[in-house]
Amino acid sequence: MAISRDKKNELVAEFTELLTNAKTTAFASYQGITVAQLQTLRAQARENGVTIKVVKNRLVRVVLAGIDTYKDIDTSSLNGQLLYAISSEDEVAPAKVLSEFAKTHDALVIAGGLSLEGGLLSADDVKALAALPSKSQLIAEVIAQLLSPVHDVTNALSGNLHALLDGVEAKATS
Repeated sequence: MAISRDKKNELVAEFTELLTNAKTTAFASYQGITVAQLQTLRAQARENGVTIKVVKNRLVRVVLAGIDTYKDIDTSSLNGQLLYAISSEDEVAPAKVLSEFAKTHDALVIAGGLSLEGGLLSADDVKALAALPSKSQLIAEVIAQLLSPVHDVTNALSGNLHALLDGVEAKATS
């Protein structure tokens, strides 16, 4: 059944807003994925703050042409049945969600992505992005590295203090 012009305009407006606010967008071919599997993917994506959208490629081209950041992108790679994973919070999350799902579902093939700077990412770029730790993991690692010297100094001082107290106690009892 054909989509009315009003519905298309509504879809274009919604997708434009999503892409304008997106930090990263990854897209993948989903030919051969069942509706139940697609619903599972959407649920996993929601848990990670990612929105999954299935939009006709022609409408995506209209959206990209209307956004200054993406208007010069070569859209020739937007072929076949594609779904778009979009996140406005985390740069790595869309790639990670699609990559994790693709490990267990061979029918999902990562096709590429769009960067915040307006660049087109290849499938290999998206897979490399998926291999990176998440934003929260990176923050935790940086904090651990920053706190490491503080813990070392604290442990060294408490060790010397304990040795001093043990010496005073030994002197007092003798």
